[in-house]
Amino acid sequence: MIRITDEERARIAQAVRVAESRTSGEIYVVLARESDDYFYTASFMMSFITLVLAILCAFWLHWSWRDIPLHYFGLGMLGFYLFCLFCLAVIPSLRLWLTPARVKQRHAHNNAVRQFLAHNVGRTSGRTAVLLFVSLAEHYAEVIADSGINARVQQQEWHDIVALLTSHARKGELAGGYVRAIDKAGALLAGHFPPDGRNENVLSDELVEI
Repeated sequence: MIRITDEERARIAQAVRVAESRTSGEIYVVLARESDDYFYTASFMMSFITLVLAILCAFWLHWSWRDIPLHYFGLGMLGFYLFCLFCLAVIPSLRLWLTPARVKQRHAHNNAVRQFLAHNVGRTSGRTAVLLFVSLAEHYAEVIADSGINARVQQQEWHDIVALLTSHARKGELAGGYVRAIDKAGALLAGHFPPDGRNENVLSDELVEI
């Protein structure tokens, strides 16, 4: 999994400060290791798989004329299921693999919205703040802009920034992706929201890691 060093954190914070010096808007940057542990979703999928295997095993035993006492069969399937649950508990990547992509995207999006609300990104005076959010486990990035920005900036502009983040993350250069995304977001904000002289800095410039 991608790691962010102290030097990279400093680069990201400096990029935010430089970008915000050109605009009255603000940029808030969040990095999540994962947006859910997915244990319950993966457990449901594993339960379904175990049920299907139990049915297939029962038919195979019947067709092959093999006679196994019912309680042995039940205990065997129960042991298999408990072993699978143990694997889910200790292997996070297995939980992710068993979770449908749409479920992971929904959890990551919901986490981005939670961060936007929890850190008061939508409470700036001009409603001109933007959140850059990445969730590593889900390979997910999103930009959430406040209402004052969305009224002037096309959504495609934010999609381009998301593509910038994800392309750098795939190459293991997430910090560089953040720096470029921050610079591009700052340029967009500067074009619509130039400095107003007050230079308020309500939101932290540091990378927030959760």
